[in-house]
Amino acid sequence: MTSTETIPLQIRKIIFEKFNDTNLRFTNDEIYEILKERGLGSSVTIDDMEPYFKQLHDEGLIRPIAQNFTTQWFKLFDVLEKLNCKSCNQEICLGKLEPHVCPQCKAPI
Repeated sequence: MTSTETIPLQIRKIIFEKFNDTNLRFTNDEIYEILKERGLGSSVTIDDMEPYFKQLHDEGLIRPIAQNFTTQWFKLFDVLEKLNCKSCNQEICLGKLEPHVCPQCKAPI
């Protein structure tokens, strides 16, 4: 995990690496555990992650399919592809149906 990557970018990267199939389901808990393994600060709790998953849903990347207390299950709307933003030089993972705009700097890709 690099210090320049925001949590939503890190979540996108994890989804690309581990769950990049529209038939797979995954949970916020699974993503959170991977983020912790990759160095997410101990002050961040699973409850703190909810706005990031809502943001990814609002952006058209994921769709919620179930919830049980704090665990949420998601599926992708479409598979992700890895792109490089020429404006901020970040590696970005975007869904094929999402607008090709960098979530980091908002530049067109």
